[in-house]
Amino acid sequence: MNRIAEIARSFGVLGFSAFGGPTAHLGYFRTEFVERRRWLDDRQYSEIVALSQLLPGPGSSQVGMMLGYHRAGFSGMAIAWLMFTWPSLALMAAFALLFDATSASWTLGLLAAAVAVVFHAVTGMARSMASTPRAATIAVASGIAVLALPNAFTHLGVIILAGLIGAFSFNSLIDATPPPSPLRAIPAWAGIGSLVVFLGALLGAVIMGGFYPAFIQAGSTVFGGGHVVLPLLEKLVVAPGFIKETDFLSGYSAAQAVPGPMFSFASYLGAIYGGIGGAVLASLAIFFPAALLSISGMYFWGRWRKAPRIQAAVTGINAGVVGLLGAALYDPVFTHGITSVSALAIATVCWLGLAHWKIPPWAIAAGAALAGWVLL
Repeated sequence: MNRIAEIARSFGVLGFSAFGGPTAHLGYFRTEFVERRRWLDDRQYSEIVALSQLLPGPGSSQVGMMLGYHRAGFSGMAIAWLMFTWPSLALMAAFALLFDATSASWTLGLLAAAVAVVFHAVTGMARSMASTPRAATIAVASGIAVLALPNAFTHLGVIILAGLIGAFSFNSLIDATPPPSPLRAIPAWAGIGSLVVFLGALLGAVIMGGFYPAFIQAGSTVFGGGHVVLPLLEKLVVAPGFIKETDFLSGYSAAQAVPGPMFSFASYLGAIYGGIGGAVLASLAIFFPAALLSISGMYFWGRWRKAPRIQAAVTGINAGVVGLLGAALYDPVFTHGITSVSALAIATVCWLGLAHWKIPPWAIAAGAALAGWVLL
């Protein structure tokens, strides 16, 4: 129970303060759970991040679910998701039911803070996962590839290629080292059963069609998470006439101003279509596949990860993940967050707060929002 309460407190605070999108969330998670609370080490965290990159769905939410499971099993997984997600789900439903979203200067401060958060995460992970010449080369090449070929499937291709390169180029180094400390194991019945349920849910959603099954399709098939889900949702709910284009774009604007996962956009669309009940159903539908994939992914990962060749591939994947985060640091985080000298100043102070003054993430977010309101 103590661990459950600890998960609820930690993710509850992050649910209200983790602004900046999925890449920034990974930075918040690392600061909170690797550096501050020491639930796991950098190598364990990097495995979770790498696994999330291989799975379709909301990447940062899946990392949160896996962190919760690692700490306290399935109950911890559920609490971590709920506490991290419900604030953004509630805010998006409120936007839909009460008023239209408008941009505000305080959100510009939060975007600037995201630059600091992601920079802090990328540099920290690079020191542990891309510190050798070969790993650094994979990281740089991965980042350039993602920026040069901006496509959702580029992320998956980069991760797979980095793993293949690592499996052969790092194998001689990994053979002599023990596998990193294990993550909490997933029971076979849960790992295999969740995969069967996922495939059945996806097949049923495709066959049935309709508004709510569209969210199961989106949550099951989108690689890259975050903003990548928006064009797919537009095809699934706007083109058939469930949601008006103007309402969709208004919700997209609102999604930039709330903390937590971008997939909370489903709550907005569900509220437009079916009120509070619609918001709940759409939210559960879009995150349900992510939970199933996280469980099955951890199960198969746990069975394969100790093999030397797999360990070598993980080393390459970790370097590729650093490159992906570095690319995201530039676009969209930096390009959207640093729009003036004042924004650069906010980002710099936020970085000092994270890296040297050890200010908690919620205080960084609150201070950045206040600074944005005053300066921007």
